[in-house]
Amino acid sequence: MKKIFLRTGLLFIFLSGTVNAAKAQKIYSCDSKYDADVKVYVASSKYDADLVVYKLSSKYDAKDNKGLWYFVDSKYDADKKVYFVDSKYDADIIIYYASSKYDAAWRNKSKMPKMQ
Repeated sequence: MKKIFLRTGLLFIFLSGTVNAAKAQKIYSCDSKYDADVKVYVASSKYDADLVVYKLSSKYDAKDNKGLWYFVDSKYDADKKVYFVDSKYDADIIIYYASSKYDAAWRNKSKMPKMQ
């Protein structure tokens, strides 16, 4: 009996991790930093960024935690709520907006957990 519970528990933990890892990056832009999960600063150069982001026009194109962001209108539809700050020193992550989705990528992988 213990083996069944152990296997079921391990399967549940594995599946939970798989579902979270496959979540799309649907982003909601908050009006208050207190409502946000992550504070973000937009850099003028990709070399200053932790993450290069491409804004998608369809939520179905958003995949994983790779910098492909789709902005939603409701915080309830979002995977992450972000607040855009005016100083990079106040930010949890620094992003740069790319003009091509193929440029979207993490430059500082140590900050990846902030967006998971």
